[in-house]
Amino acid sequence: MPRQRQDTAADRAIPATATAEQLTLLVVADDPGDALTVERTLAAAGTRARIRRARNLTEVERLFTDDVHCILLDLDLPAGQELQTLRQVLLMAPRTAVLGVTSEADTGRGAEAVRVGAQDYLMRAELGGTWLSRAIRYAVERKRADISQRQLAESRLRTQENARLERGLLPNPLLQGSGLHFASRYRPGRSRALLGGDFYDAVRSPDGTVHAMIGDVCGHGPDEAALGVELRIAWRALTFAGLSGAALLRTLEQVLVAERPDDEIFATLCAVDIAPDGTRADLYLAGHPVPLVTCGAGRPEPLPHEEGGPALGLLPGGNWPRQDIVLGDRWSLLLYTDGLIEGRIGEGSQRLGQEGLTELIAARLESGLTGQDLLDAALTEVERLNGGGLTDDVAAVLLDRPGPAAAGTHP
Repeated sequence: MPRQRQDTAADRAIPATATAEQLTLLVVADDPGDALTVERTLAAAGTRARIRRARNLTEVERLFTDDVHCILLDLDLPAGQELQTLRQVLLMAPRTAVLGVTSEADTGRGAEAVRVGAQDYLMRAELGGTWLSRAIRYAVERKRADISQRQLAESRLRTQENARLERGLLPNPLLQGSGLHFASRYRPGRSRALLGGDFYDAVRSPDGTVHAMIGDVCGHGPDEAALGVELRIAWRALTFAGLSGAALLRTLEQVLVAERPDDEIFATLCAVDIAPDGTRADLYLAGHPVPLVTCGAGRPEPLPHEEGGPALGLLPGGNWPRQDIVLGDRWSLLLYTDGLIEGRIGEGSQRLGQEGLTELIAARLESGLTGQDLLDAALTEVERLNGGGLTDDVAAVLLDRPGPAAAGTHP
């Protein structure tokens, strides 16, 4: 801010909202005359203001509240304490504008105060100037602009971090030569619009077995998403290393227990190992919803299952029985997280549930939808029934075996 300037048209272009707003100021100075001068100057300019006076940091801490628009801070302190008080005030009031006040002979200290974090500085003689009110209001608006810019930068950073997490949570399947069609859908809960802990993967091992899984870390946010990424990467590495079934789940549980941020975190998981000929599979459930299967031209139904095991990390040392599933030559298998079935139906408390999802998928299969189109249409309908975006994260994986002849033409 230029010193001892004349009023200009730009000076008079103060936003109407700022002009109408009553200012709350905290004047920090040893001399009580500074607060009195500020009060008289603002009153003479027709500026509505509430003035609070503090003589030291203890009084600043007692008198400062979130409704304070600006802090006027005396910078003329004894040698060795010039900017210590300013730094403490900035820590106490990180979202409040700060104006330093210094003597005319020490403008260098004012410039240093701006470098440290103050919005501007005034010379003591300017406290009685006609543009004091504008200087305060401009400092307030600059602080608001700084906060908005910082929030925008943080939002962009979160978006970038989410994109990196998403690449880890939502991988490219490795199914070359399997003859299977793969489709997937992921959507974070709309109340956060951030990634949650849902994850999935599908790979084909050298012996021709197709391994697919889907999981859900309890909770939402970057910690849960990061843990989901770790579990997915660990699952893929362990699968290619030759582990499968209960042995793989036990190792994944060890990873979860070692990496989770607290002991309350657990993860549900569904794993399917499809035989090289594609006609049968082994199913393992760790506290996770049962997949839906459609065989031939029939209707979708939950995979037959007798029992599953506990969620990973819930009861360390648990057991996950293998369940042998007959699929046949032509089938479609839907793996999903519980966010897809926990949406509400209408305005009541009734949930969609697995039965509702089964009917919903059946209706779209009858209309001829398959693959990605089927998943997109199903999620759209689930959200319509819910009356809007789902509060929980949703992930779904669809594996199709169109039959021996069609499978042979698949790239």
